[in-house]
Amino acid sequence: MAQTQGTKRKVCYYYDGDVGNYYYGQGHPMKPHQIRMTHNLLLNYGLYRKMEIYCPHKANAEEMTKYHSDDYIKFLRSIRPDNMSEYSKQMQRFNVGEDCPVFDGLFEFCQLSTGGSVASAVKLNKQQTDIAVNWAGGLHHAKKSEASGFCYLNDIVLAILELLKYHQRVLYIDIDIHHGDGVEEAFYTTDRVMTVSFHKYGEYFPGTGDLRDIGAGKGKYYAVNYPLRDGIDDESYEAIFKPVMSKVMEMFQPSAVVLQCGSDSLSGDRLGCFNLTIKGPAKCVTQLCSREYHKHFFAFPKSAIHADT
Repeated sequence: MAQTQGTKRKVCYYYDGDVGNYYYGQGHPMKPHQIRMTHNLLLNYGLYRKMEIYCPHKANAEEMTKYHSDDYIKFLRSIRPDNMSEYSKQMQRFNVGEDCPVFDGLFEFCQLSTGGSVASAVKLNKQQTDIAVNWAGGLHHAKKSEASGFCYLNDIVLAILELLKYHQRVLYIDIDIHHGDGVEEAFYTTDRVMTVSFHKYGEYFPGTGDLRDIGAGKGKYYAVNYPLRDGIDDESYEAIFKPVMSKVMEMFQPSAVVLQCGSDSLSGDRLGCFNLTIKGPAKCVTQLCSREYHKHFFAFPKSAIHADT
């Protein structure tokens, strides 16, 4: 969406106050209450004045099954801590249990996360905003019929599918320390979505994202993976990110950009091993939001995993 010089980009932000009440369990690194903490920072710094804040709808099964299987969604709707013994086979089948535990309100949490992402995509499609943000989204590991890496529903895939109704080409960028495997897998054979992931590679979850993984069929060369070493700092990260993304934008020319910026890439994160300060990823986001790109922009800050608060 082209902008005249001096025109402010319109920003919308999705947040539900209940999202911080969900609890994965003692000692689990995924902490939804940090979404509420982040929202409070936004209020205290007055950033809310620079955007429109919306409460997301709860996504329904029909919306979810545009990507996920009917059986999997039915299982997520039914499973609760008090009836887990009845679903032992399904829990194994759908990879629910340890990293992806059953907790009170699990399905409602998925509904809010997905609802905010799908609503953001709709808002962008209607050209009612230039930038959309969903702090409760960005659950990039979930597969079509499988939970993975603390993620149950892939709200990103569902949002991109919504964007594809109006946009011929959508670019997905992932700067979480973990490879964006679920999103890459969903669009691995299409040339309408390019996935670009900067992540730690090797003996590290999820163990995918090799430099040689480039897509297949029509999607060949539309998956870009950039494995990174432990301890990378802001300067080195920026020196990689800027030229790679400039070339990607030049060659792919998307009309919508989706960013997953998981904060586990920051120094000090209990699951991470990079040496980035907040300024490093912030410069990357600033580059993607700049007017030179002139794109509809959708961000998943995914702040819920960072640190062990």
